[in-house]
Amino acid sequence: MKFKLAAFADEADSSIDGQILAMKENSVSLLEIRGVDGQNIADISKDKANEVRIKLDDAGLGVWSLGSPFGKIDINDDFASHLDKFKHILEIGKILGAKKLRLFSFYGTTEEPQKYFDKVIQNLQAFLNAARGSGIMLCHENEKGIYGDIASRCLEIHKALPELKAIFDPANFIQCGQDTKEAWGLLAPYVEYMHIKDAKADGSVVPAGKGEGNLPYIINHYKGQVLTIEPHLKVFSGFENLESGQKTQMQEYSYPSSRAAFDAAVNALKKLI
Repeated sequence: MKFKLAAFADEADSSIDGQILAMKENSVSLLEIRGVDGQNIADISKDKANEVRIKLDDAGLGVWSLGSPFGKIDINDDFASHLDKFKHILEIGKILGAKKLRLFSFYGTTEEPQKYFDKVIQNLQAFLNAARGSGIMLCHENEKGIYGDIASRCLEIHKALPELKAIFDPANFIQCGQDTKEAWGLLAPYVEYMHIKDAKADGSVVPAGKGEGNLPYIINHYKGQVLTIEPHLKVFSGFENLESGQKTQMQEYSYPSSRAAFDAAVNALKKLI
């Protein structure tokens, strides 16, 4: 296989043991770690991080990136305390052996983006300063409702802060009305890695290759070695109860469990690469 696969395995199971099982059974060797046993990765203790590292090492798995929530606060919220918490996750990342960290570019900025550009850059620069020397590369993910929601504003960020790399998420662009081929044309030089998530024009998330994200084209032009699967597929709540009687007709791309949705997302990507 040309690529190594990583995943947000907390979408398969909230427990680290369940995540390890799902990764092993799907031949996914790397974890973009976001949730662990009911806690966000930003909130776990150093002792918990050591416990997780031992389990991953024993299973022959590694942490590819920290799927952090940093930058997902309002631009006018208290940034000093946010930055203090960021310094903690850098310590967690060292314990886990992570070399990359996902972050965002702040809510409350899209109505008057130019008004907030300087403050967005100032805050992101503070993250970069804090991470310097840690061995962890910071990567900005395009996301709905933040400054970097569309490609042109992501480009502004990367031109201002070349040290900050890009995570390219096709589904998030589609949900912002952004054509993904156009986005790729602007951002490819800055892309460190991809999140594999596809969506239809109405914004609904579907398996890779089934939406409007131009996944085959973009993966074909992608120069990186790791693809992170982020399923975000619909789980049909209460399916088991309905199955006690006659069989239920599932909606297209809707799954009876989180694990089934995770397996489907991995299998869809494997068919594309």
